[in-house]
Amino acid sequence: MKGAAGNVAPFFIAPDLRSVALCEGPAPRAPRDIFGQKILGVGIRVRGRGSLAAKRWAVAKKSRKRTGIRGWLVRLRRAALVWLGRAMLALLAVVVLAVAIYRFVDPPLTYLTFTEKRRLGQISQSWVALSDVSPDMARAVVAAEDANFCLHWGFDMGEIRKAVAGGAERGASTISQQVVKNVYLWPASRWERKAAEAVITPFVELLWPKARILEVYLNVAEFGEGVFGIEAAARKNFGTSAARLTLAQGALLAAVLPNPKARSAAAPTQFLKDRATDISIGAASLEASGRAACFED
Repeated sequence: MKGAAGNVAPFFIAPDLRSVALCEGPAPRAPRDIFGQKILGVGIRVRGRGSLAAKRWAVAKKSRKRTGIRGWLVRLRRAALVWLGRAMLALLAVVVLAVAIYRFVDPPLTYLTFTEKRRLGQISQSWVALSDVSPDMARAVVAAEDANFCLHWGFDMGEIRKAVAGGAERGASTISQQVVKNVYLWPASRWERKAAEAVITPFVELLWPKARILEVYLNVAEFGEGVFGIEAAARKNFGTSAARLTLAQGALLAAVLPNPKARSAAAPTQFLKDRATDISIGAASLEASGRAACFED
């Protein structure tokens, strides 16, 4: 049909009303239903790019394109994002549950104790509560491994900056990070392990008190070939219990921690003795300054 101004052209709307077919010539034959009745909707389109009919036609054309491969890819992407989000939430729930359980239950096995037991046939380890560990020993370990243990939330940013400036010669792992590595992860220095450590450590700091973190560390740390935990280390090196360790003995044990397979507290080198002296001074400083209060109260 054509208007008086000569600026209109016929179009018809398909039965499903989702697409618009525009015609420059005669209107197409109207579709009919099963009873032979016309189901044609007839309207007019005003020529011009900004007309309502033109916008509807553009929307219909775009929707038809989305029903093809492009639309399938869009739906696939949305589904992948949904499932990825669900997987991340499930993984987060597992992490929180695992951290919450070990807040009250002593870890029965770690990656390192498992692999060393398989390699050596047996290991020496006896779990003790922090209250059964000499305070001098506890302070010596903190002084040696993480002097700011009571001041940070799992990451010592000052030490991290120093480590970055010093390159590979300096480490910056806190006791909290080492607990996460020893209890939940594996010792290899790979980016995947570092990333997992960075995710789990804040949950450990959030759900565990500092005293629990130190207690677990003292019981899972390796102090020698097949020797795990402070009780086994005290008995092997000095023939005494963890509760009876002196500051000097505790400092020697703490000094072997960076390289327990190559160092011996029972037969220390001069370097190890000098290192133990520095640790003893640091432990006394922790006690005097009150920086040991978070695990001694």
